[in-house]
Amino acid sequence: MKTQKIFDTPLFNLGFRAFFALAGLSALLLIIVWNGLFKGTLTLTNYFAPNEWHAHEMLLGYSVAVIAGFLLTAVKNWTGQATATGDKLAGLCLLWLYGRIVPFYAGLLPDGLIALIDFAFLPVLAYQVSQPILKTKNYRNLMFIAILLVLAVGNGLIHADKLGLLADSAATGLQLVIATIILLILVVAGRVFPFFTERGLTGVLIIKKPLLDYLSIGFAALVFILQLFHSSGTLLALVALLASAANIARIACWYVGKIWYVPLLWVLYVGYGWIIVGFLFTALSAYALISPTLALHAFTLGGIGVLTLGMMARVSLGHTGRILKASNTIALAFVLLNVAALFRVLLPIALPAWYNGLVYLATLSWLAAFALFVFVYAPILTSSRVDGQEG
Repeated sequence: MKTQKIFDTPLFNLGFRAFFALAGLSALLLIIVWNGLFKGTLTLTNYFAPNEWHAHEMLLGYSVAVIAGFLLTAVKNWTGQATATGDKLAGLCLLWLYGRIVPFYAGLLPDGLIALIDFAFLPVLAYQVSQPILKTKNYRNLMFIAILLVLAVGNGLIHADKLGLLADSAATGLQLVIATIILLILVVAGRVFPFFTERGLTGVLIIKKPLLDYLSIGFAALVFILQLFHSSGTLLALVALLASAANIARIACWYVGKIWYVPLLWVLYVGYGWIIVGFLFTALSAYALISPTLALHAFTLGGIGVLTLGMMARVSLGHTGRILKASNTIALAFVLLNVAALFRVLLPIALPAWYNGLVYLATLSWLAAFALFVFVYAPILTSSRVDGQEG
């Protein structure tokens, strides 16, 4: 008698399914908990301090889940080799999930064990992703393994601070993680924006300009290096402005006015725009003209948040055999997430006295956006491809 494996379900057929589902749910749960902590209505024992937990979980919880889903899916396309599915994929998901849960067992579990469980995910993911790349000698994409390992180093610095192994290394670790995720986005954007634009618009041909790719990524990397070494003032402001200019020129080469009729395209371009705002605000914060937290949230809520939502929406449609067209509900989710960034990043400059209220409105807009994503995409991620193909 043939028995069905426990994890032989569509949800575990390919990496994007399980990890995008986890990302969508975590985007809701993590922010609900954070809102309670921020307002003081919720008190929880945690391995991390509240601000550290919020930053760590949005970057190394939510964002890393999206990265895991994307890479496990993309590497299969790049190499023609299978990545983790079934039991292996479920094991990866459980390891990620344990990392989210065990910080709340501080005092019951040793801090070293909590750190180890959370730290282990990125190296294990890097190993899983590296196998098809090495097997097919697809060495061009080994840079993504390096990126995962740099993220692991950043996470390690955070835990080293919490365990008392290094002094004040948590802030450096978080900066390294943010920088790495933004640079990863810039690298991936160069691969997918022109392709997605050509596929989404009839008769459009995008001419790539490698020099702009190098300049935009290079200046961005230099900004983050200067910040890691606590640079401020004229040098940081100048390099941040150069990063802004290079990335504006880069995205202008891909831009076609008709993207505004295609939500799956405009959400990506607007998300990229928030990263440019992040560099502009970094220049302003270098002279203490605005708070550095506004630049931080331009990169994170605006850039990472909007782009990851847009990528999850498109990848999920394409890899389940569906038409690449966002529903009106998902288009509304894209709008709501940009409204959240507006409340959190831009309006506090004009209305500083309303800061707490604006943060609350940003929270509600974020939650509404991801609630719509989960509502629409849960059935898509948990059901078989509509074209009957594998994946």
